[in-house]
Amino acid sequence: MSTMAIETRRANPFAWAQQSLTLAWRNIVRIRQNPEALADVTFQPIIFLVLFLFVFGGAIAQGAGWRDYLPFLLPGLLVQTVVFSTMGTGVALNDDFAKGVFDRFRSLPIARIAPLVGAVLGDAVRYTLSIVILMSTGFALGFRFQNGIGYGVLALLIVLAFALSMCWIWVWLGLSLKTAQGVQGVAFLVMFPLTFGSNVFVKTDTLPGFLQAFVKVNPVKYLVDTMRGLMLGGPIEKPLLITLAWMIGLVAVFAPLAIRAYRRRT
Repeated sequence: MSTMAIETRRANPFAWAQQSLTLAWRNIVRIRQNPEALADVTFQPIIFLVLFLFVFGGAIAQGAGWRDYLPFLLPGLLVQTVVFSTMGTGVALNDDFAKGVFDRFRSLPIARIAPLVGAVLGDAVRYTLSIVILMSTGFALGFRFQNGIGYGVLALLIVLAFALSMCWIWVWLGLSLKTAQGVQGVAFLVMFPLTFGSNVFVKTDTLPGFLQAFVKVNPVKYLVDTMRGLMLGGPIEKPLLITLAWMIGLVAVFAPLAIRAYRRRT
């Protein structure tokens, strides 16, 4: 294929989209061939739900039964599970670079950005799987949408969209750091304060004052408030607007940084 033909194909937006979807399918096939890699989005959410509902739930909920704590816990745990799943995108990208997979991509007549978009779209399957498994377990334990199925489905779509926005952080780190272990280490340093320093497990007003100040600027807090408002009823507009602003900001800042890091490495 001539250089001119290659450049023409790269500039074609339909070809660009097709190449991204093809590489997304590659990631999905890789998941099918390595199902144990799904442990973090299959068994781990169930373990966390059982652990916090039946082991810690009585103490956290100050003696209330687990059935009373379940509606409060499940939306927050859903956010924590999906947000944690996003860091796998950066770890997988870094691993692909170390194995020379991107050297192969560079030799193909595809748009340079297609491997990144394909990685993000492919991981959306992992996020969706974690949502389905956690919600199915919650329904089996008695959780129900109290604000209607429509609002409940909207809540699930919003948490999925937030995950797709946040994964650009890990795409950037995956392309910027030298090893997958480094990506994972930095990810945990970020994820633990974001998810545990929030209103996932307890109400904000039960926390010490200094921690409340952190929670009130934590995007996870507003995403959790949005989930609870849509699933259970309550204020929606303010937390939803703040969540949308965070999503736009994450993509606006980290997608260009990720593309810049990708061009430097390729």
